[in-house]
Amino acid sequence: MPDNRPVYLRLREQIAAAIIEGRYAEGQMLPSVRAFAAEQGANPLTVAKAYHQFQVDGLIRVQRGVGMFVQRGAADRLRAAERAAFLAEEWPPIRARLERLGIAPQELFDRA
Repeated sequence: MPDNRPVYLRLREQIAAAIIEGRYAEGQMLPSVRAFAAEQGANPLTVAKAYHQFQVDGLIRVQRGVGMFVQRGAADRLRAAERAAFLAEEWPPIRARLERLGIAPQELFDRA
């Protein structure tokens, strides 16, 4: 299924995942806008928009002339926000489908 979300949201999701997974640890500098844009094949302005939203949300700090750094607690805050969004938006249709198909949660865990 194609992802029709704006590119900056998809980039933001990639960066958030990297922070949650510890690939960008607290206090660590993020790649520059240009470097990340080149790596992703994206427009630098689009990457700047994604980074700016992290700054507005207080998840990164900008040190002028040096770079952008992951704030303390960013991974926990992102994880909590993603968890809440999953439970509110993604889980209800999954749960409804499982019930419709008669699949018990234990059956899923047994297959893992």
